[in-house]
Amino acid sequence: MKKMIVKSAVLTAMVTLFFSANLSAQQSQGGKGQKEPPSVDEIFKEMDKDEDGKLSKEELKGPIKDDFDKIDTDEDGYISKEELEKAPKPKGRKRE
Repeated sequence: MKKMIVKSAVLTAMVTLFFSANLSAQQSQGGKGQKEPPSVDEIFKEMDKDEDGKLSKEELKGPIKDDFDKIDTDEDGYISKEELEKAPKPKGRKRE
């Protein structure tokens, strides 16, 4: 009888830990498995290769490069932090 109680307690603890860990992982990912988009500072830290505080088209990749002309509102050939902050947010990928 004692063995059965101990086994039940261990099994209950293992199941509880499993579900707690799974719930915690989902919550840390926003509950949807999606990560937050990078901040303007993170984008500049990653892409501003010459560290001049502005992004040229040659430094960019992805949606920012594709929308360079829309984001560069003062048309100086560079994207500033202010321009990037005001830029329209890219739409998410369509799910199939």
